[in-house]
Amino acid sequence: MLLSKKFVSDYIDLPKELSIKQIADDMTSVGNEYDSAGPLINCTNLIVGKVLECVNHKDSDHLHVCKVDIGSEVLNIVCGAPNVREGIKVIVALPGAVLPGGEIKKGVIRGVESNGMLCSIKELGLDNKFLEPKDIEGIHELPLDTKVGTDPIKALELDDEVIDFELTSNRGDLLSILGMAYELGAIYKKDVKDIDLTYKENKENIKDEFKIEIKTTDCPLFLAKKVKNVVIKESPKFIKNRLIASGIRPINNVVDISNYVMLETGQPLHYYDANRLGDTLIVRNANCNEKLVTLDGNERNLNENDIVIANKNEAVGLAGVMGGLSTEIENDTKDIIIESAIFDSIKIRKTSKKILRSEASNRFEKGLDPKRTYMAIERSCALLEKYADAEIVGGMLIHDTVDKDEKVIEVRYEKVNKVLGIEIPKDEIVSILKALGFKTLEKEDIVIVTVPTRRLDIKIEEDLIEEIGRIYGIDKIQGKLPELPLKLGKYNKVKREIKNKLASLGLNETLTYSLIPQSEVHKFTTDTFEEIMLADPMSEDRNTLRYSLLYSLKEVFEYNNARNNSDISIFEIGKSFYKENNEYKEKLNLAVLLSGNYYLDIKKTKVDFYILKGIVEELLDYLGFNGRYSFITGNVPSELHPGVSALINIQGNNIGIIGKLHPNVTKKDIFVFEIDLDKLLSLHPSKMTYKDISKYPSIVKDVAFVVNKNILNGDITTLIKKAGGRMLNQIEVFDVYTGENVKENEKSIAYTLTFKDDSKTLSDEEVMQVFNKIINDVTSKLNCTVRDK
Repeated sequence: MLLSKKFVSDYIDLPKELSIKQIADDMTSVGNEYDSAGPLINCTNLIVGKVLECVNHKDSDHLHVCKVDIGSEVLNIVCGAPNVREGIKVIVALPGAVLPGGEIKKGVIRGVESNGMLCSIKELGLDNKFLEPKDIEGIHELPLDTKVGTDPIKALELDDEVIDFELTSNRGDLLSILGMAYELGAIYKKDVKDIDLTYKENKENIKDEFKIEIKTTDCPLFLAKKVKNVVIKESPKFIKNRLIASGIRPINNVVDISNYVMLETGQPLHYYDANRLGDTLIVRNANCNEKLVTLDGNERNLNENDIVIANKNEAVGLAGVMGGLSTEIENDTKDIIIESAIFDSIKIRKTSKKILRSEASNRFEKGLDPKRTYMAIERSCALLEKYADAEIVGGMLIHDTVDKDEKVIEVRYEKVNKVLGIEIPKDEIVSILKALGFKTLEKEDIVIVTVPTRRLDIKIEEDLIEEIGRIYGIDKIQGKLPELPLKLGKYNKVKREIKNKLASLGLNETLTYSLIPQSEVHKFTTDTFEEIMLADPMSEDRNTLRYSLLYSLKEVFEYNNARNNSDISIFEIGKSFYKENNEYKEKLNLAVLLSGNYYLDIKKTKVDFYILKGIVEELLDYLGFNGRYSFITGNVPSELHPGVSALINIQGNNIGIIGKLHPNVTKKDIFVFEIDLDKLLSLHPSKMTYKDISKYPSIVKDVAFVVNKNILNGDITTLIKKAGGRMLNQIEVFDVYTGENVKENEKSIAYTLTFKDDSKTLSDEEVMQVFNKIINDVTSKLNCTVRDK
C-alpha cells in the first residue's frame, strides 16, 4: 500500500514538523512495517526557467543552444529535445543537481558550454506508465503562467512524499486513505475529517428504467446508481497526482474518479456504459467454460466458482477482479451505471489467483466494510457531478443481506494489564480506544467498546487489548521474568538415542519435505489408507502429505548420485500422515537408505542386504529387543525386490520392511528399511542392561552351507543358534555365493561364528564339539552340505 502524504492530509491535520521518515517510523512502532519512505520525485537543485533564445548548434543537426532565464541569471544550455523553442517555460536541472540518472555537471558539448540540463518528466524518475509520449520524447513544457525561478516540482503539484507499507493480511482497513487516517489519528491524537458526500439528484428514478437480479449467495451486498450526460475529459490535477503517488495511472476523469474513490474509501467500484448494458444487471456464478473478454483484451475461461456480472445476453464483468470489454467506459460514453458491492472474499481470491491480481481484488479478498460500500457510491456521485458534469438519477437499487451491526465488546481493565504485563491507567486505556475511533462506555471495572464495522479484524476482547498495547507502545513495556507455577517435565530420550546410535553406525541424518506428489504417496507400503492432500498446493510436486519416508530418501539419493556421490548412507526420523475414518492421523517413522560403499570407521564394505540387516539388528538390540525380533517373508511393497526383501517382525507384530529396491524402480543397487517407531516403542522394549567386556578370549570359526535357493537365511541361523547354545556368542553372514561349483538351484551362505565363555578360556576341543553339532544339525535338518572350497 502506497501512502501519499498529501492524500492522507486531506482527511487529517498532521503536525507540520513531521518528516515522512518520522511518520513511517511512528507507523512501524504500532505494527505497520514499511519498505521505503521518501519524496515522490527524488531530485535536487531544480528550477523553473524560460527559454529566451533557441538556435541550432553549428556542429550538430539535432542539438540546440538555448539562453534560459532562471530569474537570478541567464544560463547557456545545450539541449537535444525536438520540442525546445523560444518562449516556453521549462524544468532546469542546475549544475550539481542529482537526478535518478546521475549528477548534472557543467560541460562543453561540441565546443559549446552547457550549464545544466532541460528536463523531461521521465528524467525526474516517474515510471513510464504515468507518462504520455511527449513526456518521454521531449522536455516538459510548464504552463506559461508558471513563475520563473520557483520550484518546478511544486508548480507541477508533484511535491508529495510517499511511504510504501508492507501490511499484514488482517488489516484490510489500511488499504484505504481513510483507514490510514484513522491509524495516524490514533498515533497523533487527531480527528479524521468527514468526506463530502453531497450531490443533487434529478426527478427521475433508476427503478423505473433499470433493475438488478442477484442469483448467487456469493454477493451479500450490491448497490447500483445511474448518472447521465457525463463529459469525458482530463482529470483535475490533484486527482491525477494523488493517483500517481498511489501507483495508479490516470486515464480520464470518470475512470480516475472510480480509482480515486477506491483508494479513498477502500471500496472498489465499477462503472458500466449504461447504453451498452441494457436494462438489467444480473449477478450470478459463471457457467462451466463460459468465456469473457476482460478490459485488458484477454479472453478468460471461467467455471462455476467464478462470480460474473451479466446482462440478459452475456457476462459483462468478472466480479471483484476486472470489468468486461463490451461495457467499458469510452470517450463517447454518456450514461453510466455505478456498481458498489461486496462479494465472497474466498471466491474472489481463487478467481484472482487464477485470472489476475488487481487493486480491486486485493481489497475484496481481505473483506470490506458494508458502510463504506454505501459511502463509496455516494462519494462517486458527488465527484462525478463536480468533475464530470454528471446528472445524478434519483434512487438506488439495493440488494443487502449483510449484518451491519457494530460489535460491542467488554474490556476488563485488570485483564488489559495482566495480558500486557504493565500498568496502564484506566483513563489512558479509554483515551487510546477513543483515539482509534471506537465508542466507549466507562464502568467501574470495565469499558464497553463499540467497534466500527471498518475494523473487521477485531472480534474479541484480546483483539482490543492488542490494539491498546500497540498504540500505547510496546517499547514502554518493561521486560520481567514470568511468575508461573513450574513442574518437572518429561523428556523422551529414545528418539535422540536412535539418532546417536545410527550416527555411530556411520549414517548421516537428513531432513526432507513432508509434501510429495500424490502419485507417490501409496508407494513403499502395503497399508490401506486415505491420503491427505493440500487444498491449495504451491505446485503439483508438493501437493500431498507423505505416508512413507522412503520416497523422500530416494530423492536425496538421486540428487547426490547426479553429482557423482554414489556412496550414500542416510536416515531420517519424521512424521507420516494419513486419514482414517474421517480422522486425521500421524505416526513417527524411521527410514534408512544405503547404496554404494558403506563406511564404518576406516573399513569400506560394498553395501548388500546383510549390511542393512546388521544395522537393523544393532538398533533393535540397542533398544532392548534382543532375541524378540525376526525377518520373515510376507507381503512386501511392490517397490522392493521380492527375492531380497523381508518384513521386520517382533513377536508376531510387523513393525517395518527391509530390502533392495526393485529393478523396475531403479537400476541402482539401493537398500532400504523403514520402521514404524510408534508401533515399535509400543511393544515395550526390555530394559537395557550392561555387562563388563569379557576378559577371556573368543574363538572364531567359519562355515559355508550349500542349500536350496528357497531356504532362508533365517531358517539356517535359527538352527545354528539352537545348536550353538550359550557358548555361541555371535553369528555373522560374510558371503552369499551362486557361482561355479554351486548348482543352479542352490546357493552358498558363509557364516562367521564367534564362541566365547565369560567365565573361562575355551579349549579348541570344547569349541569343535559344539561346532560339529551345528554342522550336523544344519545339514541333516535342511538336507544341505558344507562347502569345502
